[in-house]
Amino acid sequence: MRAVTAIVAAAGRGTRLGAELPKAFVELGGITLLERSVAALEASGVVDDTIVVVSPDMEDTARRVLAGRGVSFVHGGAERADSMYNGLRAIDAEDGVVLIHDAARCLTPPGMIARVAGAVVGGEVAAVPVVAVADTIKEVDAAGAVVVSTPSRARLRAVQTPQAFDLRELRRANEAYFSERPEFVATDDASLMEWFGARVATVEGDALAFKITTPLDMRLAQALIHVR
Repeated sequence: MRAVTAIVAAAGRGTRLGAELPKAFVELGGITLLERSVAALEASGVVDDTIVVVSPDMEDTARRVLAGRGVSFVHGGAERADSMYNGLRAIDAEDGVVLIHDAARCLTPPGMIARVAGAVVGGEVAAVPVVAVADTIKEVDAAGAVVVSTPSRARLRAVQTPQAFDLRELRRANEAYFSERPEFVATDDASLMEWFGARVATVEGDALAFKITTPLDMRLAQALIHVR
């Protein structure tokens, strides 16, 4: 079996949540979002190693809350792509599968994690969990003032994490991206792989894998942990 390494993004500030601490370290039911995310990765039964990407000023806190879990830590960079590349370079293996997960998606079911990893273990170069879009989506102009078009919802999906990749190919894509420094900005690792020309497969996502971004998201998460 190919080894699976998880990289957890926990270096962001999460200002839209309005908390005093960076979002990954905010508690949900007395447990930080970071702890919940790492625990879900462990519970999936497919993750061999976990790397947590944190800001330098939060490393001591991260080590404390994850004490005894056997994870390793690297520092984040200026942008998300820089942070994930730092995590990628911390993997010693040359071959394997890498999962990139957002600590803010802390209620992601372990079964979904295993499903996404299984797609790449089974031969896909990249796989992302997706859910159908319920709202009508409008494309607007650069100023955001006028609607340009209305894409068909039938071909639209909301993408979640963890996203899974072949380790060699994700490294190649990152090396090309940071070497060329294109105008394109990779907002997630799947978009970077798309830019690189790789096929990105889709896997069924889960409503519980939503991202906690705003106070309303946190209230929803609080309600959910009391009914599970």
